[in-house]
Amino acid sequence: MKREEPDACVSRREFLQSAGAFALSVAMTRNAEAARGATAGGKPFRGLFPIGATPFTAEDKLDLDCLAAEVRFCNRGDVSGFIWPQIASGWSTLSETERLEGAEAILAAGKGGKTSLAIGVQAIGGDLQTSIRLAKHAAQHGADAIVSLPPEKANDQAMLEYYKAIGAATDLPLVVQTHGDMSVDLVVQMFEQVPTMKCVKDEAGNPLERITEIQQRTGNKLAVFAGNGVRTMIDEMRLGFSGYCPTTGLSDLYQATFDLWHAGKRREAFDMFGRILAFDSIHGADEYVLVARGVFQESTTHRPTPGMGPQHAGTLDDSQKRFIRESLESDLKPYLRA
Repeated sequence: MKREEPDACVSRREFLQSAGAFALSVAMTRNAEAARGATAGGKPFRGLFPIGATPFTAEDKLDLDCLAAEVRFCNRGDVSGFIWPQIASGWSTLSETERLEGAEAILAAGKGGKTSLAIGVQAIGGDLQTSIRLAKHAAQHGADAIVSLPPEKANDQAMLEYYKAIGAATDLPLVVQTHGDMSVDLVVQMFEQVPTMKCVKDEAGNPLERITEIQQRTGNKLAVFAGNGVRTMIDEMRLGFSGYCPTTGLSDLYQATFDLWHAGKRREAFDMFGRILAFDSIHGADEYVLVARGVFQESTTHRPTPGMGPQHAGTLDDSQKRFIRESLESDLKPYLRA
């Protein structure tokens, strides 16, 4: 009988150990997801849930066709979810009519697709009745979940009552977005008193320092999403965040990063995330990428977005736009899913 070389035996043993560890990791992840529940469409709160950009025509009219194209883009890229409208969408610049029409366009475009669709329902001034109206509209038109920022300048008790009312307005799973100095105690209290709360997008304090406590105190039954531009995704995956909310333009690459990491391919995940950071370092790339990828039009405009940094897409010259397109083609094309 031919004896195997020692290195081959070690290699095989390490492979089996690695495979066993990965299988255990997958089983634990699935058990945690089952405990956390899922969207109304039966999909877990897991993976990439980008915040949709809001396109307008040159006449400042909400471009429903481009908004629908953004959803189809996410479906083509196997992106887990899509959220609209939130801070990066410029929600506070939209009229109620625009929000209703936009939600209908999104939900119609995503019907039957793999991407879960969550509709933002926060209202100017924290007006509860408007939020309830938006939540019921989302449910009537097939949303998978609703999400809400907290009302501004509200104390903890007022926030709790707000989310209890939003959660009771529909049967849809509720995503709570933290902001400012919202404490872990408040998040846990909401989870205990709002039966439909299934996920928190945590942007209060230092989310990297808070996640373990949130998981422990909710019995790991509350999905925790990362926001803040998802600039620390490697640490966030290490710590066990369930989902991630960047902007839409490279959401398929973010999803690929997530999938690689959770398949045990850490080096490949590092490389993929590095490609995202490299592309985003190009002046104007984040604002122009949806145009360069054929989702939005060259004529697409955006309203100034309160709470966001400067937007460059409208001021880019032809050479900069060409460089962004060339970078997509030469450096990222082999990795793009959508």
